[in-house]
This record gives sequence, structure tokens and C-alpha cells, in this order.
Amino acid sequence: MKQIIEFDVDLIRRYDTAGPRYTSYPTAVQFHSRFGEADYRAAAARSEAEAIKRPLSLYFHIPFCDTVCFYCGCNKVVTKRREKAEPFVEHLSREIALQGALFDRSRPVVQLHWGGGTPTFLSHAQIATITEQTAKHFTLLGGDRGEYSIEVDPREIHPGSLALLRQLGFNRLSMGVQDFDERVQKAVNRIQPREVTFGVLDEARALGFKSINIDLIYGLPFQSVASFRQTLDEVIAIAPDRLSVFNYAHLPELFKPQRRINEEDLPSAAEKLQILHMTIERLGEAGYVYIGMDHFAKPNDELAVAQRERTLYRNFQGYSTYSNCDLVAMGPTAIGMVADVYSQNVKTLDEYYAALDGGHLPVLRGVRLDDDDRLRRDVITRLICHFELDTGEIAHTYGIDFANYFASELSRLQNMQQDGLVELGNTIRVTPRGRLLIRNICMVFDRYLAGSTQRFSKVI
Repeated sequence: MKQIIEFDVDLIRRYDTAGPRYTSYPTAVQFHSRFGEADYRAAAARSEAEAIKRPLSLYFHIPFCDTVCFYCGCNKVVTKRREKAEPFVEHLSREIALQGALFDRSRPVVQLHWGGGTPTFLSHAQIATITEQTAKHFTLLGGDRGEYSIEVDPREIHPGSLALLRQLGFNRLSMGVQDFDERVQKAVNRIQPREVTFGVLDEARALGFKSINIDLIYGLPFQSVASFRQTLDEVIAIAPDRLSVFNYAHLPELFKPQRRINEEDLPSAAEKLQILHMTIERLGEAGYVYIGMDHFAKPNDELAVAQRERTLYRNFQGYSTYSNCDLVAMGPTAIGMVADVYSQNVKTLDEYYAALDGGHLPVLRGVRLDDDDRLRRDVITRLICHFELDTGEIAHTYGIDFANYFASELSRLQNMQQDGLVELGNTIRVTPRGRLLIRNICMVFDRYLAGSTQRFSKVI
């Protein structure tokens, strides 16, 4: 049932407000600068003191890009000067050592992810150095027992790149494509011939990468239903294990590169909805399961399996198959989750280098969760991952009377029930009609939204 989506245009238009993507709860809006390095170290100590220590998940943010994609809202350093990566690798190695000292080597790294930026901006030697430093200070799993993934730009894959990554233990790959249409590519400054993408995918499969994801974006300049269907058909033909189909959020006041996109070239809101509708139908016909929040996977992919087995989780990298981990994040702006805190590193390379030169972890801000935060995080996570919530199970786990604790929220859900988004009872079920609007449903349980002036992307 998880792959069934009912597309109701009028309903989507009524509910198409802005809201968080809930890669965390509380969201990053609640992070504050009163939280610092000492707070993070205290959280690591609490994690180490637990009777049963959780395994670790590592995230590395590699900020460099050779060229700027105009749609991009990521933290990045755009440069042609490859030598700029040398001091970064040196300082990242220092952060790895500082972080590794906080955690017992008995805690295996079951999940590892390199994001960016463009991680493959780095040279082969630099990639090997970071991996060696990671293995020196953390316990990496061999034999493909861990889920080790990396984001790659096919244009930055050189002879031997994929073979090196596979040799170093990476077994999952995520590739940015966005759109194959040449007019769209020129408008967003990402010229990427389809042959380059296909070649990387073929080589990755030959090398034994276990799961390959392709990123697409709808809502870019000059896109239409017909043009995006052509891209989608070409992608379906090469059968990636996963697809992420993101909505382009045009926020030029927040992201400077987007100012180089002509707003009049963007598809209308109505056209975007038609593109989304076509995409969902086309991927469903091709056998992909709708995981939620822009993500699709083959039925035998680990994400789809985790959703069926109710072990799916959501974190700052999106959907994940590992829920019971401490997420240790390294690199500028990287966000981690250790014990009962979220923390984020400083944003610029200068700040990052200065902190590490002084022997400090480069923590900029964060937040410690209270009991209510943990409860609401669990509620939101279960809804956004599994489209249902056993209220009795939540009540038992947290020692609450669910109906009394969430009386206001359940009252608000009544309207959504009348619109056919949810079914209320001992289990809150998100209907096929409500799955595209899961962010709206989760927002009901977000106690921080009232009075917030924070800009969020549209839910559709």
C-alpha cells in the first residue's frame, strides 16, 4: 500500500503552504549559539555512558565545486583552484581525530556518507587520505557490512575514480542529474551529457556498487510535462535503484546563485503540479515504490524493505535504514545528532580552520532536546517514514495519555480527516490522498511553528 498515491489537484492547492522537511525535529531553526563545544562534548560523554552503546553513523561535508549550479542552495565553495582542497583535507583530518577521541572504538561505523558540494572534487590521494584517517580513529566495517555512500558529480569522475572509491569501501552511489534537456541544463549552468551519466552508472554497476541513486529536480527553467517525461523515460531505462525527485524552490533572496535564473522562464505552479503528477504515475508504472518526501525506490531496495519492516528513519541526509545511531558530522556546516543533542559546525572555511588550529571542535550552534521534543520527534518520524502511527504504542513508550496530551493536535487533524488525508482511531493512518501532504500532517505536531517567521519551502 505504501506505493499508492492519490493525486487530488484541488486538495494539493488548498494545502500547498510552506513548511519544514523534517530532516530533524526540532528543525535547524531552533538551533542556537548558546550551544557550543562543551555542550557537544558533554553529549558525547552521555552517549558513551549508556549501558548499550549505539553504533555510529558518520557524515562528511566536502564543500568544493568546480562550477556553480544556479539552482543550488547548498553550502559550497566554488573554485577552479584544486589546491584549495589541501588545507581542507589537513583540517578535516584534525577534526576526525578530535571526534574519534570522544567515542569508544567498540562502536562500529554502520553508516557513512560523503556529501557536498562535490566530494569527487578531491584528488584520488586526498580521498584516500580522508578514508585512512577515518579508519585510524573509527572502526569501519569491511566486507560491505556497512552502508557507505558518496555523492558524485558524473562530470568529476575520472579514470580510476570509481574503482578507488569501491576499493576504499564505498558501496552506494548518488548521482546528480537534474534534467537531460540541454536547454534546461544551459539555463541552470549544469551541462552534463547523458552519455557521461550513463557511463558512470554502467561502471559503478560493473564494480559492484550495491545501490545507485539519481537526483532529478522539477520546476527548473524551460521544463514542461513533455520535456521532463523524456528525461524520466531515459532514467527509467537505465533503472537506478533509487530516485530522488526534488521540487525546485526559487528563493533568490536566500541563495545568490538563483538570482541568475530568470523567473519568467520557470514553469507555472499549475505546470509544476502536472509534472509531479506525471512523475508519480510514470514511476509507479515502472515499478518504483513511493517512499515519501520526493523519494522512490525499487521494491527490493533497502529503503523499501526498511519501510515495509518499519525500520525506516529520516535524518539530515534524507531517508535512512539506520535509526538507532549517533550521527557524527564533520566538515563546515555539517549537522550531527549525538545522544540528545543536534549540533552544527561553523559555516566558512576560515572559521573552520581557525577552530581546528586552536584545537577545538568547530561547533557553531545546536540544541538539546527536552522530553517533549523527543516525543514529538518520534511521532513525526513515524508518520513521515511509515504513514501511520500507533497511538497506544506511543502512549506506552512515553507514559502519556495520547488523547489528552495531543488533544489540540487531534482536533486539528479532524479537518484533515474530513478532507480524506488521514484516518483517526487507535492508529493514525495517512491515506493515499494524504501522502503527498505528509509535511502538512507532521506540522500539526510541531510546537515551534506557531508565530515562526522562518522561510520554508513549499510542501509541494
